[in-house]
Order: sequence, then C-alpha cells, then structure tokens
Amino acid sequence: MDKSKKENALHIIKIGGNVIDNSENLHKFLKDFTALDGFKILVHGGGKVATQLSETLGIEAKMVDGRRITDIETLRIVTMVYGGLINKNIVAQLQKFGNNAIGLTGADGNFIRTKKRPVKTIDYGFVGDIDDKSVDAEGIKRLMEAGFTPVFCAVTHDGDGQLLNTNADTIASALAVSLAKLFDTTLIYCFEKQGVLKDINDETSLIKEIDPVYYEELKQQKIIHSGMLPKLDNAFTAINCGVSSVIIGHADKLGKLKHNSSFGTRLSKNA
Repeated sequence: MDKSKKENALHIIKIGGNVIDNSENLHKFLKDFTALDGFKILVHGGGKVATQLSETLGIEAKMVDGRRITDIETLRIVTMVYGGLINKNIVAQLQKFGNNAIGLTGADGNFIRTKKRPVKTIDYGFVGDIDDKSVDAEGIKRLMEAGFTPVFCAVTHDGDGQLLNTNADTIASALAVSLAKLFDTTLIYCFEKQGVLKDINDETSLIKEIDPVYYEELKQQKIIHSGMLPKLDNAFTAINCGVSSVIIGHADKLGKLKHNSSFGTRLSKNA
C-alpha cells in the first residue's frame, strides 16, 4: 500500500437500530465516534421509529421472507424518518461534541446512485441496488478534506429524480470498497452483540479473529449460519476488494479503537 493511503486512515462505521433506539447508548457511541482520529463516515438505518410511525399512520408494514417491501407510502416514511428525524438528531449531537458532521442521503452531492431493484418473482418496490459505479469516492473525499464528517442514512437515488430505500449494511460496504482506493479503510459494523460468537447465547464465546480459511471451517461446522452469513460474506467481499479489515462488535466498545485496543471480531485476509 502506498504511503499516502497509510497516512490517510478512514473508518466507515455502520450503527444498527438498537443503538439508535436508545438515546443513552447513542450519546455514548457518538462521543466515542467523535474521538476517533482521522477521516470517518457514519452510516445508519432507522431502528424502530419508522415502524412506529407507520403504525401511527395506519400503514401496514409489508414483509416477504424478512425483507421490507417499500411501497410509496413506506418510502415517504423512511425518507422522513431516516433522512430527517434520525439523521438530523445524530448530526446535532455530533456538532455538540465538536464534530462538524453533515447529514446526507445518496442524492445529496450525487454521492450514491443506485438502480431500482428489478421485479422478478417479488416486487420489492422502491428499493435501490448498489453496483460498482454507485459511489462517488472522489466527491466524498473532497467533502472530508474540507473538514466535514459525512453521516449517510439508508436512502439513495436513481439519478432520475427517484429516491430509493437501500440496505444500510450494503451502503457501508459499498462506501468502504470505493474509498479503499483512496484511503487505508477499516469497515466497522456496530450492533448489540460482542461480535461473532461461537454460541449465540454466550457473550463470552467471542471469536476474535477470522480469516477466509477459518471462515470456511466455521460455516462447515454450522457455527456461523442464518443472518450472520450475508453480513460476513459481504465483509470478506469488501476485504477482497481492498478494504484493510472489517470489525464486527458491540457499539459500546468503539472507544477502544482510540487507544489502539481491539474489540469485537476482526476479519482480514490473514488473521
């Protein structure tokens, strides 16, 4: 890796709804996030707020195989909640800590352009899919070099005037892959578990490091399965595309990075 990338460390951090839904946890997380040195980007979804607002307005959430169908009413709600209420609350708190954050959808600055998911057996509605040309890495780099910390919500656009609901994990991964060409990039998924666990019910069974060979062993032994599979598959895809490492861990442990201490599960080409 060239010297310029080494001198430009970038952390891209995605927070789950469990952090957003708890104001005390969010406050601590954002304080730790602000304390991180170097460039950083925050990506967030919407937690329970969008579902609660839908229920209040009498709009039923439509799900197929665990995936949300985004009809026009749902799109309006996620845009209001993700891009408005949650995003601006996060930005305001970051400003309180002295972090000059700027709240964004993918449409702002044309930073993330997606394509509406094609209808096959299921019509997912206004859902955006990311490809390798979706992210404007140079534009985001200029924004960060101007002193701003981007805070992306899970809303993108198609370049033709249409907003699209897009998976926040996928947005974080796509940002990391694109910006890895310009920075020494670490992708971090913060959620409510300590990391990847050998026993989902035992928080002390943390697996601290996983490389591709060990990952195959864990899959064969059925230790990693179900919902964790797509997250780890995406993580190793990101590593293969130039991301230095991926960390999956508890949001309240983020502060350890400031002191060069490890936390959660670190995924890399070589454990």
